[in-house]
Amino acid sequence: MELLTIKIDKPEDCNVILGQSHFIKTVEDLHEALVNSVPGVKFGVAFCEASGPCLVRASGNDPELTSLAQDSAFALSAGHTFIIFIREAYPLNVLGAIKHVPEVCSIFCATANPIEVIVGETERGRGVLGVVDGLRSKGIETEDDVAERKDFLRKIGYKL
Repeated sequence: MELLTIKIDKPEDCNVILGQSHFIKTVEDLHEALVNSVPGVKFGVAFCEASGPCLVRASGNDPELTSLAQDSAFALSAGHTFIIFIREAYPLNVLGAIKHVPEVCSIFCATANPIEVIVGETERGRGVLGVVDGLRSKGIETEDDVAERKDFLRKIGYKL
C-alpha cells in the first residue's frame, strides 16, 4: 500500500465537508439536503463512484464551488467519498441533514481550515484513512480563553 497526502485547496470564505457514502444517488440526495437546510446556501458537491464507470458525479448551485468539488473529488479518487464546498452557511447548519441522508456512512471532517486527506492506495483502488484538519494545539485554554470563546459564540448568534 502506498500512502498519499492530498491537499484540498479551497477559498478562504468556504467550508468543506468530506465524507463517505455508498450509492450513486448520493449526489442528488446531498443536493436536496443542502437546499432544504439553509435558504440561500451556495454549494458544490461531488461523489467518487466506486464501480462501473467510476466517474466523479457532481451537482450544485454555484459553478465555482461545483468545479472545486469535482476537481477535489477527482484528486482524491477514493471510491464512495463525497466532498461539499459551501458558502452562506456553516457546516453545523447542514450536518444534521447530511447525516440523515440514508446512504451517508460517515463524515471525515467539516471545516473552514485548510485540510490534507491521508489516502491509502492499493492495486484495487483508494480509500480515505484520515484527515489533517487545521494546526497543532498550541496550549491549554485559560479562564480568559473560556470567556473569549463564550463571548464569541454569543456575538455570532450561536449561544444566548
